[in-house]
Amino acid sequence: MTHNLLDTNVDSDHQGIWALDFASHVASKGALIQLKCIDISNKQFPPNHPPNIEFSVRSVTNLPVEWTNTFSYAHQRLLIVAMNDSRWKEMAAEFFRVLIPGGWAELVEVEAQQLRFGVGPQSTKLVSLINKLYDAKGVIGNLGVYLPSLLAQAGFVNVRCETRYGRVGREIPRDADDEGDEKSEDQHVVVSSQYWASLWGGMKVPVINGGGYGVVQTPEEYDRLLQDCRREWDDSSEALVTYYAVCAQKPM
Repeated sequence: MTHNLLDTNVDSDHQGIWALDFASHVASKGALIQLKCIDISNKQFPPNHPPNIEFSVRSVTNLPVEWTNTFSYAHQRLLIVAMNDSRWKEMAAEFFRVLIPGGWAELVEVEAQQLRFGVGPQSTKLVSLINKLYDAKGVIGNLGVYLPSLLAQAGFVNVRCETRYGRVGREIPRDADDEGDEKSEDQHVVVSSQYWASLWGGMKVPVINGGGYGVVQTPEEYDRLLQDCRREWDDSSEALVTYYAVCAQKPM
């Protein structure tokens, strides 16, 4: 049996790495899948990929009519900056529509109310900038509370939320045979400072279009700020990020 799966926000990864890794992992378990991957831009679509993975430019708030009751699993991650209350509700309704009865939705997002990666003067400036960006865009703060309620209101059942904490800092070398998450000594998942800086680097255009929010004035200044933040995160063990993984099932 072939399972149809949906992955949204390819642009949060480099060259669709989540979709490629996920498809490879599932194939190693002997499962057959067809994976549709979407984003509002094609700039992170990989040039080469297996034939069972399809990439297309679409919005998660307006999925094709013909996808109704198609997918057994729908995955979304790190759309927080692009979403407000009305868009989240549109997304939840679309996920409910395109999933088959009994199918599962998974949303992976970060905490936006209490940012804990300001560990020095430069990263504290970045936190101030992000908070102002969130306020200007109407970003929902505590997604660990908001998203489970949203999915329940959309008709999903068996809603649950798992909280995980990542420490932002230097990457920890690991053996090639180790398939688990990188962990720091305090057992937090390690989020590399390079990845975390590149993630916020993707916000350069909205930051500059917003006037820099009183923190930066030019794209070059924003790039330097992120470089300085990387150094602070590499030299600290206190920079943390909170992730929420919210899962919910469409009733049978």
